[in-house]
Amino acid sequence: MAKDKIYDTRPELETAILVSVGNKFDKEEQLNVYLDELEFLAQTAGAIAKKRFIQRLDHIEQGTYVGKGKLKELVEYVKLNEIDIVIFDDELSPAQTRNIEAEMNPDKFDIRVKVIDRSRLILDIFAKNARSAQAKTQVELAQYQYMLPRLTNLWTHLSRQKGGIGMKGAGEKEIETDRRVINTRMALLKEELKNIDRQSQIKRKDREDKPRLTIVGYTNVGKSTIMNLLSKAEIHAENKLFSTLDSTVRKVVLKTTPFLLTDTVGFIRKLPHQLVECFKSTLDEVRDADALIHVVDISSNEYESQMQTVKQTIEELEAHKKPTLTVFNKIDAMTEEQRYNLHNTYMAKENMPVVFMSAAKKINTEELRDAVYLLVQQVNKNRTY
Repeated sequence: MAKDKIYDTRPELETAILVSVGNKFDKEEQLNVYLDELEFLAQTAGAIAKKRFIQRLDHIEQGTYVGKGKLKELVEYVKLNEIDIVIFDDELSPAQTRNIEAEMNPDKFDIRVKVIDRSRLILDIFAKNARSAQAKTQVELAQYQYMLPRLTNLWTHLSRQKGGIGMKGAGEKEIETDRRVINTRMALLKEELKNIDRQSQIKRKDREDKPRLTIVGYTNVGKSTIMNLLSKAEIHAENKLFSTLDSTVRKVVLKTTPFLLTDTVGFIRKLPHQLVECFKSTLDEVRDADALIHVVDISSNEYESQMQTVKQTIEELEAHKKPTLTVFNKIDAMTEEQRYNLHNTYMAKENMPVVFMSAAKKINTEELRDAVYLLVQQVNKNRTY
């Protein structure tokens, strides 16, 4: 009897190269840290990075982003290794994308190699992770806002392009290749988001009798895991960027004191402005919170710059004066020597009150609950005045 055959139905990963341009003052180590994040983004979207290319320029080349020599090097590598996609760690102008793609695909009737930038990659990840009607509407509008000035480049020979990264969502609908139709669709989406925003405001007003705490932080630092610990909820949490897009509100009771806890979308360096604008109703949870819980992945070599990114975003949302508890998460990834005396470090002293913990391994969870309880008590005290 013949053995049953097992077929691998998982989609084949696209191959990619990563490109970054820095100036003469940028250290190689720092540029590679940025490319580490870009590689994680690519992996989350479904691509495997084969090689990195770094160039230092006094100023970005207006027509091709990189210099002519570097562009030639990229083209040769892509052709020799049959690369599917070229990803740039900055937002490209429509002209730059068009010019680079023309070099990668000399036969304009056979667009095989895709050229995308960081913004489009993040938009693609958001599109894949959008689950609720609100998130799908927000992401779709952000995609159109990004794509509208790039129509000529994006829609040309679309029928000859294969799917994959950068082709999900709005790009799949040929009927919306017409600029007028897209503008009409965008107007409808904006109106729909206004209705969602009004409904969200009504819900928030209905919750005004209880203190509201909102969890914020860089993407993939463990916000959802901490939300699950505190609220006993079952929010989707995994080791991927932007696995949570929707704000989730749960009622929590600590030591007989009730409050509302909200999880929000993670922040990231160079977050596309289209997403910030379209996720206004979600980010309003940060603006309207009584206090914030700022979660930090202390195991990351970049945790300080990630903290700065989050603080800058919170300041842009005019929420930086709210009482804030800083939670340094993932201490299980540190050595015993690194963990020793953490509370006496300058980062701890500058971000008081603080908790050092591991949400995944449930280390110092009681310290977290005690600190959150004190934060709620502070909020209740301020609300009585």
